[in-house]
Amino acid sequence: MDIKVLGTGCANCKNTIALIDQVAKAKGIVIELSKVEELRDIMGYGVMSTPGVVIDGKVVHAGGVPSRDKIEQWLAPA
Repeated sequence: MDIKVLGTGCANCKNTIALIDQVAKAKGIVIELSKVEELRDIMGYGVMSTPGVVIDGKVVHAGGVPSRDKIEQWLAPA
């Protein structure tokens, strides 16, 4: 699972990365977590408010820190 957090380095972006990492570790799920900080790359995803979350190339969240429940749903086996 490839997860990208889109954001320029604000506190919400850092909190989002930390929360996704915590949930993945708690569930024992191996993820590829990366950060996209370049504004033009973020815009390329069509995200206007950060933090944004992209999972396997699909934007699943934009604007604000996602809830722990929401992250758990994303990481649940399909």
